[in-house]
Amino acid sequence: MPLYPDQSYVQSETGPGLIDTHCHLDLKPLVEHLPQVLAKARQAGVSRFVVPGVHPGGWKRIMTLAAAHHEILAAVGIHPMHAALADDDALSDLAGLAADSVSVGEIGLDPTYSVPLKTQEAAFREQLRLAVSHGLPVLVHCRRAFQLTLQLLREEKACHVGGIMHAFSGSPEMAREFIRLGFAISLSGTLTWLGAVRPLRLAREIPLAHLVLETDAPDMPPQSHRGQANQPAWLAEVLLALAAAKNVTPKAVAAATHENTVRVLGLARERNG
Repeated sequence: MPLYPDQSYVQSETGPGLIDTHCHLDLKPLVEHLPQVLAKARQAGVSRFVVPGVHPGGWKRIMTLAAAHHEILAAVGIHPMHAALADDDALSDLAGLAADSVSVGEIGLDPTYSVPLKTQEAAFREQLRLAVSHGLPVLVHCRRAFQLTLQLLREEKACHVGGIMHAFSGSPEMAREFIRLGFAISLSGTLTWLGAVRPLRLAREIPLAHLVLETDAPDMPPQSHRGQANQPAWLAEVLLALAAAKNVTPKAVAAATHENTVRVLGLARERNG
C-alpha cells in the first residue's frame, strides 16, 4: 500500500516541496533510471535534490546532471574512504568547481574505513579550508569520530560557513555542539527502522529549527523498503516518522525542514505554483 494513496495530498500538505539534502543520484541503480526516479520523487512531494560527490572521478557526472536538471543541486567533495585521493590536483579541481556547487561534501572522518585516520584528517582539513575560502557550507560524514570532527571544524573556522551533519548518528548532546557551530542535523531512513533508539531520541530532543531530511539513496532505505535500493521518493517516510516523533503535522515538518535547508545551504526559496 503506498504511503500516500492520493499523491496530491503530499504536494498540498508539504508547501514548497521537500528537499532531499543527501542523495547519490549519480550512482547505480538510480542514475540508470533517473527520469523515473525524479518523477516518482516529485509525485511524493520532493522538489530538490542535493547530490554530493564522494570521488574526484564522479564530479563531472554530478555537474552534468545538475546542468541538465534544475532541481539537482551539485556538491563536490572527497569522502573519507577516498581521502588518499585528496592531492594538489584534486583539490585544485575541487576549487574550480566551487562556483557551480551549493556545498563542499561529502567530507569528514570515519575510522571504520581502512584509510588511516591521519590521511582522512588531512583531506578533511584541506577541504574545510577550501569551503571556508569560497564561502560554501559543508556536508559532513562523521561516524565514531565526533569529538575529533568537532575539533577540526572549530580549528578550521567552519562556523563561518556551517553546513549539514549528514545522517547524524551521535547523541543529542553532541548534536547541540554542532548546532552551535551553525550546522543542521540531518535525519534519514534510520529514523523509521524497527528498534531505532538514537535517531528517535534525536528527533524528539533536537528542536525542529535545526533538523533537515535526507535519504542517502541508494543507501539506508526506510523500514518499509529494507533490502531495496533507496530512492528520494521515500523521503516522505522520514518526514512522517519525524512528525510522529514530535507530535506535529507533516506540513509543519515539511515547512520547517525546507526552511532550514534553504538557510543552511543558502538556497533560493521555492513557492507553490
